[in-house]
Amino acid sequence: MDEPEGLTEWAQLQVPAAMREDPIWRLPAYRFSLFLGDQLQAEEPRLRRFATKRTVDQLLDAAQSISSNIAEGYSRTTGPDRAKFYEYANSSARETRDWLFKARRAVTPEKAYAYIQLVTRIMMILTAIIPREREMPNARARRKKRTRRDGSTSESEGAPNA
Repeated sequence: MDEPEGLTEWAQLQVPAAMREDPIWRLPAYRFSLFLGDQLQAEEPRLRRFATKRTVDQLLDAAQSISSNIAEGYSRTTGPDRAKFYEYANSSARETRDWLFKARRAVTPEKAYAYIQLVTRIMMILTAIIPREREMPNARARRKKRTRRDGSTSESEGAPNA
């Protein structure tokens, strides 16, 4: 899947390695939504000059909650539990798109269109993932065994069945 323009450079410069090395980073919906939230946060001063306080607050809250809900859902152990939080993320994405449309005059038309396209991609990904997760009621997140330098092993959470 193609990365949104600027995401790779942003990730290298702005996102700590600990986050990029976490298994959740492999989920495009998570990467894209974290990127969107950060980009909109950077737009805040301009948004505050040209949009109402309520519009900006609602937009930023909705955008920030997409990746947060994905992160919370990713940590759940069963498919239906993950699906519930992915649904919350999808609802936040739809709300974000609505507020982006309302705030579109506060940013350039090109940026507004790019943000709307990105959040639409996130919604499409989540819409595809949710039914698959819901169908796996007993599926648990896969665990990956890791060998430590001292020879002992530990388990860490791998990608869930998404």
